[in-house]
Amino acid sequence: MTSLFFYGSLRHVPLLEIVLGRAAKGIDSQTAFLPDHSVRAVTEGPFPMLLAEPGAQARGLLVRGLDAEDIARLDFYEAGFDFDTRVMPVETDTGPVPAQVYIPVERRWTPGSIWSLQEWVDQWGQLSCDAAREVMARYGHATPQEIGTLFPFIRSRAWARQLSAKPAPQTLRADMTARDVEFTAERPGYDGFFRMRAFSLRHRTFDGGWSEVMDREAFVAFDAALVLPYDPATDRVLLIEQMRYGPLMRGDPAPWVLEPVAGLVDAGETPEECARREAEEEAGMTLGRMLPMPKVYASPGYTSEFFHCFLGLCDMGTREGGLGGLDTEHEDIRSHVISFDAAMALLDSGEVNAGPLAMMLLWLARERPNLRIGHTSPG
Repeated sequence: MTSLFFYGSLRHVPLLEIVLGRAAKGIDSQTAFLPDHSVRAVTEGPFPMLLAEPGAQARGLLVRGLDAEDIARLDFYEAGFDFDTRVMPVETDTGPVPAQVYIPVERRWTPGSIWSLQEWVDQWGQLSCDAAREVMARYGHATPQEIGTLFPFIRSRAWARQLSAKPAPQTLRADMTARDVEFTAERPGYDGFFRMRAFSLRHRTFDGGWSEVMDREAFVAFDAALVLPYDPATDRVLLIEQMRYGPLMRGDPAPWVLEPVAGLVDAGETPEECARREAEEEAGMTLGRMLPMPKVYASPGYTSEFFHCFLGLCDMGTREGGLGGLDTEHEDIRSHVISFDAAMALLDSGEVNAGPLAMMLLWLARERPNLRIGHTSPG
């Protein structure tokens, strides 16, 4: 049996239960501290690290009686953060006890300010528990290295679940909720960058009864922020062009697609922050005022993918477009700055064949007269 000292997020009992796969009542734990160390927030992410600091005390939780399976599950989870274990003397009410402690790989992370467990729970606790459920669902099927690579996207998927908490109005729709859906079985699906879930369910029907049990599958994706940059003074929009796998897999002989600027919403990031970041990365564009456009499901029949759409007002000056994208993400993006009328002509011809861009151009067509007040009329 092994003892482990937790000084960071695994002090949050709901998270520890998820990682260990068992209830807290079966866990032998007590408060303890590690002398001459402090717990510091990691600059690069929402989790802490140990920092040697004479005279300081890193307070935490000493957990005893961990078996080989417990350690394997903990190592699997912690490997996603690039942490290893080291045996260190931990102080308890009854004296020092040797315990394993997770510490970061040397020079992997940058220490910041003193870390607070309660502040972390308030801001990141729910998201981290949701992400941990997906991580541990892959235990025994994925390597720690694979989890480390996918972990930012797992967190983004967990963040999407939090962003979904506020539903759209139900004025015409029925007042039924997710509580009117009953899952009767879940089956193994695909777990990679994307997730495919297989399940059986039944749901309330409009006549007040219940549907038959149905076997279904769903594509569990992410929330994305989309922005259409628009200069009301010159009446021009910025579109981006890149090769897309959907048209390629469909057999489209021209899989390069015109789209708005877009990207996945990172964990903890607002959709507007994401839209501004992506405009910088994909087009080198700094946006001004952001106007909310519709928030929509991409294809609600089979995927959870959700779009937060914006119009980004900007000054394009004499800009003509160019090349952009991040090399680290293998992006090869060309931007086009064209008149609104030219964009609508592309929509009419069918060259604009991505639904989100079509929707956003039509939204702009409705709002454009008000946005152009005070500017020279297009001619």
